[in-house]
Parts: sequence; structure tokens; C-alpha cells
Amino acid sequence: MGTGKPYSVDLRQRVVAAIEGGLSTRQAAARFAVGIATAGTWARLKRATGAVRPAKQGKPKGAVLDAHADFILGALAEAPDTTLDEMVERLRKERGVTVVRTAVWKLLDRHGQRTKNDCPCQRASARRCEGRARELAGRP
Repeated sequence: MGTGKPYSVDLRQRVVAAIEGGLSTRQAAARFAVGIATAGTWARLKRATGAVRPAKQGKPKGAVLDAHADFILGALAEAPDTTLDEMVERLRKERGVTVVRTAVWKLLDRHGQRTKNDCPCQRASARRCEGRARELAGRP
């Protein structure tokens, strides 16, 4: 399923011209079969910018962390056992960038890198749990 297309500039101009010509926003919207809020938005856009062109659609290319890729990859080269959470915190402190761990993971994935997802305390807890399970099963 694709994204919707913006209304044509021609329709936008006709609606705004009708409003500027004396019709109320509601009347202009009814005449051209567009939403009242849409007609009002176009009229405000015309007053603010002088044009009714639609904004560029879609997501911008690239990601927030692309500008910090060298920093992240360099930090992981120095300390390969850095967790995602530690990298998020380091980005916040050293670069002033607030992101979630998924953003860091996606950047690393695009660069073919891997990192630990948990902190040392979680790994220690997992080892304790595994040891206890072996004890209960009667294995060494």
C-alpha cells in the first residue's frame, strides 16, 4: 500500500482564492469538496508563506546517527564489549545526542557490526542461573 498524494497546487490555489474572495473557509471547503481544516490550513499557509505548495513528503535520507558513525565504530573498536545501553549513554554525555538503543543497533547492523545487548550484571546473573539449573539437574 503506497502513501497518499498531496492535493494539486491548482486545487489549493482555487480554494484559497475563494476564501480570499470572500467565501468562508467552510463554504470554500464545501464548494471544492475538501475538508474544512484542509481549506483553513491552505489559507494560513498562503498568508504565512505566500504559496500553497505541499511540503516535501517522505522520510529524509539517512539516520540521526549517520553523522556519529565514526565515533560509534571507533568506540567499539577500542572497547568491543561495550553494550548498546552503554553506547547510548556515551552518545548522550559526549555528543549530546539522545537516541534509543535500537537506533544504535540499526547503525551497527548497517555497518556489519555486532555488540553486546546486555550489561555485565545481566551476564553474571545468567551464569548463576545456568549453574543452579545444572545443580538441580545433577550435572557438574
